Amino acid sequence: MDTNASSPVVLKLATLGLPDAYVYPAFLFGLLTYLLITFCNLLVLATIACNKKLHKSMFILLFNLPISDMLGATAFFPQLILSIATQNRLISYPACITQTFLVHVYGTGNLLILSAMAYDRYIAICFPLRYNAIMSPHNLLRIIILIWLLCFSLIVTLNAMLAHSYVCRTNIVDLYCNYPSLLKLVCEDTSVNNYYGLFTIVLVQGGSLSIILYTYAQILRTCVMTNQPNARRKAIQTCGSHLIVFLILELNAFITLICHRIESASPSLRRALGVSILIFPPFLDPIIYGLKTKELRQSIKRFLKRNVGTSEL
Repeated sequence: MDTNASSPVVLKLATLGLPDAYVYPAFLFGLLTYLLITFCNLLVLATIACNKKLHKSMFILLFNLPISDMLGATAFFPQLILSIATQNRLISYPACITQTFLVHVYGTGNLLILSAMAYDRYIAICFPLRYNAIMSPHNLLRIIILIWLLCFSLIVTLNAMLAHSYVCRTNIVDLYCNYPSLLKLVCEDTSVNNYYGLFTIVLVQGGSLSIILYTYAQILRTCVMTNQPNARRKAIQTCGSHLIVFLILELNAFITLICHRIESASPSLRRALGVSILIFPPFLDPIIYGLKTKELRQSIKRFLKRNVGTSEL
């Protein structure tokens, strides 16, 4: 994406406030966290890709979640780790725009993927006899294409509007680059940007929340009415873990975005919630789905035994 010719070449991110004694521990913690997130998500991807028994709608949709999670983690951690190691909070304008793009693609993608997964569970539990027809490979491909097409269209438009704005400030108010913090650097009327930002919040977060509430209400209704305790327990367990993942991302993202629009909001709270969006979902998603989904958990164990055993021989 082309940068605005009037934009400053270098920006400064908010200080980490790390005492000298905590620099190396923070560096190691950030590096190990990033490596663990990458390993766990790659493990889920490899397990689903290599096991034909997992080539079902639910797991194919789940396959997209680690991709999105690694995108978000890669947008945040390498720059943070480098910043800690060099004690330098400067970032180039093109790099900041790129980080903004990746961070918002990750957040938008996760919400849309989780919504599609909720829809899949809704069809599986409420319309089991029609599941194969509704979630056919053709329809599943359409859903996945729609997720990423909508995600990239919204965020490309968001960044394009920002890249053509007149930026005359250099201090980013957050620990990483994102759309609200970059918008605060603009020295011209940002009404259109704000309206479009609100539109994306309503569409993505409001739409995702509506889908989750409707599908889970119908799932709960079906579970209450069913006379099969095992099926009811399994459905509630699966949907419960899914709901936890969704609420962590939804609430943190919503509060963070709203805090940017309220001048009296605590900057420390906003930064803490903003960082948690990029740490907890990518870290928790593979663990929650790997442990809670029995079929995936068993496949991961077999995958590790087969590959670890082969490497030892």
